[in-house]
Amino acid sequence: MSLLTTTIATPTLWVITVAGVLALVAFDFLLTRRPHDVSMREALGWSGFYIALPLLFGVWVWQAHGSEVGLEFYTGYLVEKTLSVDNLFIFILILSSFAVPRVLQQRVLLIGIVGALILRAAFIALGAVLIAQFSWMFLIFGAILLVTAWGVLRDARHGGHSLDVSELRLVRLARRWFPVTDDYRGTRLSVSQAGRRALTPLALVVIAILGTDVVFAVDSVPAVYGITGDPYLVFVTNAFALLGLRALYFVLEGALAKLRHLGFGLAFILAFIGVKLGLHWAHGVWSWVPSVPTLASLVVIVVALAVVTATSLIAERREHDGARIA
Repeated sequence: MSLLTTTIATPTLWVITVAGVLALVAFDFLLTRRPHDVSMREALGWSGFYIALPLLFGVWVWQAHGSEVGLEFYTGYLVEKTLSVDNLFIFILILSSFAVPRVLQQRVLLIGIVGALILRAAFIALGAVLIAQFSWMFLIFGAILLVTAWGVLRDARHGGHSLDVSELRLVRLARRWFPVTDDYRGTRLSVSQAGRRALTPLALVVIAILGTDVVFAVDSVPAVYGITGDPYLVFVTNAFALLGLRALYFVLEGALAKLRHLGFGLAFILAFIGVKLGLHWAHGVWSWVPSVPTLASLVVIVVALAVVTATSLIAERREHDGARIA
């Protein structure tokens, strides 16, 4: 079956969904109102909640709209969650580069998540309009994913992500136009210093995070449009994947370094979806060109993630055993 070209959402469902997302974001801001060090128990609890939520939502989608739509939701969510986990590598690099105090990290992550939600909502709306008007946009989206896959593969071959925060253009501009305090001032982004407004290091962290959000949106929105053409499903899969990132960061910050082959798997998945988008466009022009069923996409993605997880753990184990013997 080809990608959906209609939406399952009524105006009422859109209102309920957006209101629910805003309520969850507001609740997260209340939780981070008083900066504190996040315990593993707290992080695991909220991670479990934000994983159970989309799983239960998917059950409703499956029952209300059929197995094909349900598969598209679960596959899109898995793709977005995988991309989000990869994005956590960048967040870790930014937070460590700025030496963000642990008690402030979840507030920075939450601001980044809100920025990502806004940007992705804008990209989703734009993508829906473009796809409705120009079927060849599937080719453009596919090309974006193939270029992204090559970049991810290149990073993976050189040992993973690298980031020089001082070279980020937005950070350089902020330092050029505003003085920056030497230390953090709680959750404040700016303070009055020597008669003029000065940014705190926390403001630079937020600027860096929001800057990377733009890149993440360019990658993630075409990826999920490769699974479903329904703007509503694209939005909810992105929202569910992002909302749990704050807690997931504290669960995975130590384990992420062990997933050394995740980049290879992600590059393969992005390239696969890019090719799938190209085939989808070609199938609409020439009916004899095969399209990739959603179930096949889900199997390929799950197998790819399982393989890179297994090889990462094996490589980690071998390195540990080698170091112990030496």
